[in-house]
Amino acid sequence: MAAAGSAVGLGNIWGFPTQTASNGGAAFVLVYLILAFCLAYPAFMAELLIGRYGQANAVTSLQKMSRTLWQKRFAFVVGFGGIICAALILSFYGILAGWMMSYTIEPVARFAGLNSSADWLISQSLVRNLLFTSLFMVLTVLIIRSGVEQGIEKWSKRLMPLLIGLLILLIIYVMTLDGAAEGLNAYLNPDISRVLEPELLISALGQAFFSLSLGTSVMVIYGSYIGKNENLVILGAQVTLIDVSIAFLAGLLIIPSMYVAQAQGVAIFAEDGSLISGSSLVFTVLPSLFEGMGAVGLFVGFVFFLLMSIAALTSSISMLEGPVSYVVERHDMARSKATTLIGIGIFVLSSIIVFNIEFMLDLVAMISTQYGQPIIAMLCCVFVGWIWQRNDLLNEIKQGNDTVEHSLFWKIWPWYTKFICPAAIALVFYHTI
Repeated sequence: MAAAGSAVGLGNIWGFPTQTASNGGAAFVLVYLILAFCLAYPAFMAELLIGRYGQANAVTSLQKMSRTLWQKRFAFVVGFGGIICAALILSFYGILAGWMMSYTIEPVARFAGLNSSADWLISQSLVRNLLFTSLFMVLTVLIIRSGVEQGIEKWSKRLMPLLIGLLILLIIYVMTLDGAAEGLNAYLNPDISRVLEPELLISALGQAFFSLSLGTSVMVIYGSYIGKNENLVILGAQVTLIDVSIAFLAGLLIIPSMYVAQAQGVAIFAEDGSLISGSSLVFTVLPSLFEGMGAVGLFVGFVFFLLMSIAALTSSISMLEGPVSYVVERHDMARSKATTLIGIGIFVLSSIIVFNIEFMLDLVAMISTQYGQPIIAMLCCVFVGWIWQRNDLLNEIKQGNDTVEHSLFWKIWPWYTKFICPAAIALVFYHTI
């Protein structure tokens, strides 16, 4: 559940539906589902296996499987690069999550008759951004300080079912509104002629890799917390399935919601026929939709943005765990102290972004997600496919799964990881350039 909580974030709840709407609707969904299991799942398994074998943070785990000095140096670059990438993502993610929290409180203020406070909560201001970014970071730090079982595991078990429940309730509600049927048709009725479009294929491939938290060394850390008696093949498939299912559910909510908004006179497409950007849709279209519902809309808006905040929190927990586990294990620092210091450091970086939000927010997001993640994920696959000895790899997978050697997974996965995954991620990276 913790790994699934990490994989499920704002990318699933909003990024996936936006990509779907921009890339052929149901055709994108079909391609995404295929690529998530055929390409993202093998890369995801590679990171989990590295972690469980090393039983440590990303750098130490990769160095344990290295045999020569250059391999150990390469391991440090890959592992530490992932940790830096996770910290950079959290620095801008905390700002966006803070916005989600302010939009969660806004309906409550509106209901209480505090209209001026409600307007302030949804307006762009330096004070609001700093306040809610710090609030979100404090929540993340408090959960991580509690450790794995009392922190990450405990809260993921609570938050993940709530997230799924909120999604389903909102889907049921939206389906009763005018325009939902048109949205449902766009989401579930694929135009097969679009399936092989290069732009659609590359977008679906990128979404499949990035939604599973690949390339941030996060799954290496979570792999280190998994017992040796667990069947990693099944566990990895379960996390992938949960991640994909929640993305699919989010699409089932957002796409019909867009068409409901359109039926109510809200613009969801620009003049040239392209979809209005994802952030505009979250913070403009949906609040307008909720507003059109009257008193019920206040409750629906509260529930929706609460859901978004939960999704952000389960992902931020894992991103902070990356740098924390490295400092705790490599520098023998107490977990509580390491968490607090790193949390403060990331908040300082977030504050710098807030003060220069016009250009820095997009810049940091681009560097970490479009450049950092693809490179680190590709190098992890290279590590497993080309550096880790095949027998050691097989022995690690056999723990918790004695018969894996004779399974279809073992006949296909090592070659997938060695050749297909690095090539596919390189293709996504080339596309982002």
